[in-house]
Amino acid sequence: MTANPNPDPSSPESGVPGRPGAKPSSLEEPTQPRGPLPPKPDQSGPETVSPTGQATGEDPARSAQSGAYLTNAQGARLYETDHSLKAGSRGPVLLQDHHLREKITHFDHERIPERVVHARGAAAHGVFRSYGTASRLTKAAFLADDVETPVFVRFSTVLGSRGSADTVRDTRGFATKFYTEEGTFDLVGNNIPVFFIQDAIKFPDIIHAGKPHPDREIPQAQSAHDTFWDFVSLHTEATHHTLWNMSDRGIPRSFRMMEGFGVHTFRLVDHEGGTTLVKFHWKPKLGVHSLVWEEAQLIGGMDPDFHRRDLFDAIEAGAFPQWELGVQTFPDTPEQTFEGIDLLDPTKIVPEELAPVQPVGLLTLNANTKNFFAETEQVAFHPGHLVPGVDVTDDPLLAGRLFSYLDTQISRLGGPNFAQIPINRPHAPVNDMLRDGMHQTAVHTGVAPYHPNSLDGGCPFLAGADTGAYIEAPVPVPESTKGREAPQSFSDHFGQARLFWLSMTPTEREHIIAAYTFELSKCFEQAVKERVLTVLANIDPVLCEGVATGLGLSVPPATVPFAEVRPSPALSQLGETWPVDGRVIGIVADEADAGGMEAVRAFREAALSAGMVPLVIAATGGTLDADGEAVAVQRTFAAARSTEFDALYVAACPAPGLDAQGVRDAKAGLLATDAPLLDPRVALLLTEAYRHGKAVCATGEGATALEAARLPMDAPGVVVGDAAGQVLSELTGLLGGHRVWQRFPASV
Repeated sequence: MTANPNPDPSSPESGVPGRPGAKPSSLEEPTQPRGPLPPKPDQSGPETVSPTGQATGEDPARSAQSGAYLTNAQGARLYETDHSLKAGSRGPVLLQDHHLREKITHFDHERIPERVVHARGAAAHGVFRSYGTASRLTKAAFLADDVETPVFVRFSTVLGSRGSADTVRDTRGFATKFYTEEGTFDLVGNNIPVFFIQDAIKFPDIIHAGKPHPDREIPQAQSAHDTFWDFVSLHTEATHHTLWNMSDRGIPRSFRMMEGFGVHTFRLVDHEGGTTLVKFHWKPKLGVHSLVWEEAQLIGGMDPDFHRRDLFDAIEAGAFPQWELGVQTFPDTPEQTFEGIDLLDPTKIVPEELAPVQPVGLLTLNANTKNFFAETEQVAFHPGHLVPGVDVTDDPLLAGRLFSYLDTQISRLGGPNFAQIPINRPHAPVNDMLRDGMHQTAVHTGVAPYHPNSLDGGCPFLAGADTGAYIEAPVPVPESTKGREAPQSFSDHFGQARLFWLSMTPTEREHIIAAYTFELSKCFEQAVKERVLTVLANIDPVLCEGVATGLGLSVPPATVPFAEVRPSPALSQLGETWPVDGRVIGIVADEADAGGMEAVRAFREAALSAGMVPLVIAATGGTLDADGEAVAVQRTFAAARSTEFDALYVAACPAPGLDAQGVRDAKAGLLATDAPLLDPRVALLLTEAYRHGKAVCATGEGATALEAARLPMDAPGVVVGDAAGQVLSELTGLLGGHRVWQRFPASV
C-alpha cells in the first residue's frame, strides 16, 4: 500500500487507512463550487494505451469527469436533480422529463447481467386463494370469492451482489407475480413499508451511496460505511426507512417470518367505477421474527445461504410458508391524505390503529424451483404489470419505477421479448401486435400487425369495459404550473421515525442503538458520524445519547421540535405468540446412553407431529440405535452450530468425540468446562444458544450437560424435566414467542 505522502500530524486518523475520499469531509454540505477531487495517493488507474495495445502517452486525467457543476450526459448544466418534472407539486410526473429519463435509463443499465439491485434472491412457486372480501373494492377477478391463482414469489436483499450473504443488515424484496386469468399482476414490494426517498429521480443516488465504494468495491452487501451514511444524513427524508433498517427488521430470521409491503398507495376500481386508495400488506402466519446481531454475523460466515436454504428446506419438509394478503383502505379524495398523512409520500406509513389491515386472501408457497437460473434469475417483475381493477397513483417514486423496471429488463434479459421466457409468460391469451426483436420465440401469423386492419379480418379487436379491458381510472389532474418540487406535506422527515422509535419495546430499542453504533463505528469520517447524531437528536434524545455514548461523541441538540405522536403497537415484533410450524430443533444425543435414546425417539416423534423439524446431533454421522429403532444423525458436533436451530433439546451428556481436538476442529478448544466428559463443541452449542435468547431443555443426563456448560438452571427458558413430552410442551410455549427475551433486561 502506498503511504500518504502528506499526512496531517494533528489528525487522529493520521496514517490510518480507510479514508473514503482524497480530502476530509465537512460536517455541512459543501456549497462552494469546485472541481472533482484527485485520486488518493494509493490509487492508480490503468495505463493509457490504444485499443491495439500501443502506448498513447495521454494524461489519465483526460478520461475522468471534470467541471465543478452537475451536468447531463451531453454537458448541459442542471439546476435541480432531486425532483421529477411534475404537473404541480402533487401532480403526475411528466413524460417530457428528459433528465429523469436519462438519469434512470443510465442507472438501469449499469449492471450486466445481474440485477442492479435485488441481485441476490430466492424464489418459490405457490398459490393465492382469495377470501372474496376485496370484491366490494375491486373488479379484479383474482380477488373475487374463492378464486385460486398461481403465483411465483421472489425474496431478495437489495444491496448485495449475487454472491453476497443472506443475513446482512438490509432491506428485503418481497415480489409476487400473480398469473391471473386477466393477465399478469406483479406486486413488487419490500419487507419495510417505507422507502429511503420520495422521488424516483433520487434512486440512483441512494443506491450509489449504499453500494460498495467504487474505488475498492467494499464493503459488500451492507450499509456500514461512509457513503451510505453521508447520503442519508444529508437527505433526511431517508430517516424513517433507515430507522426501520437499523431495527431487527433489517436482519429477519427467515423469509417465512418476514412481513411484506407494497410501499406505495394504489387505487382499486370496483365494477361501478368507484375507487378506493389502498396499501398492500403481507402478514406471515408464523409471525415477524428476527435474528440477533451476533447470530447474523456467525451465519454470514458459516452459512451465507441461510435464508434461501431455510425457505427451500421448509417447503421440502412440507412446512409450507403462508402469508395473508391484507389491505388498508382510504377514501379516494382529491387531497389523497388520511388523518393528516400524505398517502403519496412513500416515506410514510398509516398506523394500523388508524386503518386496520383487512385480510383479503391467503398465499401458500408449496413448490421449489426446478432450475434457479431459468426461474429465479430470469423472472421479471414490473409495477406496471396491472390487471383491471388495480391502478396506480401519482406517487413520484412509483412513477419512476413504472419506467425503470421495464427499461432494466430490456438490458438484463437481452431485449424486449423477456415476457416470452417461461417463468414470465402470462397465463392469459396474448395478442399484442409486438413483433420481432431479440429472442423472439413466438411464431406469429397474419400480415397485419397493426390497428385498425382489414387484411387479418380486423383482429385483434379493442375491448371495452364490459369485455375485461384494462382502463385507467379517470382521475382529474390538478391545474398547476409544472416544476421540479415536492409538496409541503413531504417535508416532515422525523415525525414518523419518532413514531417508530416510541412504538418499540425496550429490547428492540437496545437493538436499534446497537445497530446504529455498529454501523457508524465502521464510518471513517468524523463529520458523517456527527451529522447522523444530529439526525438522531431530532428523533429522540435517548436514542441519540445511546449511540453517541457508544461512539464516544457528544450529544448534539435537536434542530426541530419533537413531533407529537401516538405509539403504534403493531410496529413491534415482540409480545405475541405465533405457530411453531417449521421451527428447527436440535437434539443432542449419545448412543452410549440407552435411556437418552428412548427419550430422543419420543421427543423426535412428538416434534414431527407438532410440525417442527427435529435434527439429531451426535459425535459422528450415520445412525444411532442403542438397542432400539435406528435414529438417523443429521448433524455432527463438528458441523453443528447454534445459529441453525430455534431451540435445543439435550437428551445426553456426550463425552468428547474422537475429533474433539483443536487441531482437527477449532471449536473443540473454544470453551473449557467443569466436566471434562462433555464434548466441548456441545458446551459451545449450549452457551451460544443461551446467549442468543433461545430455549434450551433437557431430560436425564442432559441436565448434567447443562450444568457442565455452566448454564444457570433457574434462568428463564432453561427447562429440565423427567419426560420428553413434558419438556416439548414447555418448549413449544417458549418458541411461540420466538426468543426468551426475559434473559436480557433492557436499559431504555
